[in-house]
Amino acid sequence: MRRLLFLIILQAIIFPRAFSQIGGESTYDFLTLTNSARMAALGGNQIAINDSLDLNVSYNNPSLLRPEMKNMLALNYVDYFAGVNYGYAAYSFSTPLPGNFAVGMHYINYGKFIEALPNGERTGATFNAAEYALNIIWSHEYNRFTYGINLKPILSSFESYQSIGFAADLGLSYFSKNRQTVAALVARNIGTQITTYYDGAERESIPFDLQFGVSKRLQHAPIRLAATLQHLQKWDLAKPVEDNSGTTTVLKEENFTKKFMRHMVLGVEILPSPNFTIRAGYNHQIRQELRLDEKMSTVGFSWGFGFRISRFHINYGSARYHLAGASNIISVALNLSDGFRRN
Repeated sequence: MRRLLFLIILQAIIFPRAFSQIGGESTYDFLTLTNSARMAALGGNQIAINDSLDLNVSYNNPSLLRPEMKNMLALNYVDYFAGVNYGYAAYSFSTPLPGNFAVGMHYINYGKFIEALPNGERTGATFNAAEYALNIIWSHEYNRFTYGINLKPILSSFESYQSIGFAADLGLSYFSKNRQTVAALVARNIGTQITTYYDGAERESIPFDLQFGVSKRLQHAPIRLAATLQHLQKWDLAKPVEDNSGTTTVLKEENFTKKFMRHMVLGVEILPSPNFTIRAGYNHQIRQELRLDEKMSTVGFSWGFGFRISRFHINYGSARYHLAGASNIISVALNLSDGFRRN
C-alpha cells in the first residue's frame, strides 16, 4: 500500500501538467469514455462498487479486480453519436504469480471519412480514424485493503497521422469488515504521449483524473448507494460567465456548492433479487456542460438494469448527454467456469 501511494505522489511530481487537465484539453480523450452499461446507468463512473461478479468494475478501479473473477469474460458495445462506436472487452485469468490478472482492449472507431483538398474539393478517396488502448490489470489484497494497477499502451490513428502513448491507472480500495461499505482512491491516466502525430510537434498531455469514491450497501434494504468525486486535481471546472444585468459587464463565478457538485457523480442500485437490478444515476458536470438554457430536460440523468440468466449476466444503460439523444450501452458477461457465484 505504501508503494502504491508513493507511486501516485511520484507521478504527480513527474507529470505536473497532467494534474490540471480536464476534457477537451488533452489528447487520447477516448480514455475518459464510459465503457460499461452499469457505469453508464450509475452516472458515468463509480470507483467503489464491490461486486465479484462484474469484471467491468476493474476498468474504473484496478484494485477492484477480485480472485472470484477468474475465467470471466466481459464484452461491451456502445452505439455512440454520428456513426461513432466504441467498446471494451476483458478477460480475467489465473497465473502462478501472486495477485489477480486481467487483460482488456478498449477501442473507438470514428468511422469512414471522405478525403478533400484544403479548398473543399473531394478527391474520391476515403480514410478511417480509430484509437486503441490495451489494458493489463493486476491487483492484490492486504487485510481489508486492495491495491491495483492498469497499464495501458495506446495507439491513435487518424488517416496517415499516428501517435503512440502510455498511461497507467493506480487504485486503492478499503473494505469494511462486512464488505458492505467501500472507499476508494484512483489516479487514472497517469502517463504521456510517446510519439506525436507529426514530426516536430510538441507532446500533448493526456486526460489525468484523480478520483475518490464510496459505496454503501444498506443492511436492511436491497439498495446500494454510490458516489464518486472526479477531477480532484482541479477545483474549478467551470469558466466564469458574463453578467450583463448591471450597467457594466462583469465575470461571475459559481458559488462553492455549485463548484463542488460539478465533481460529484451519484448512483443508486435497487436489488430486488440476486438475478435482477435496477439502476439510476446523476452527473452534475454533464448536465451543466451540455444543457440548453431553454430546455434542460433530463440531461445528466441516466438509468439502466441488469439481469442474470444461467452463466450470462446482461446489462443495459442509457445516459442522456444532450437533448439530441441518449447514449445506449449493452454489456454481456460470461463466466467460463461452472457458473456465476454470488457475492
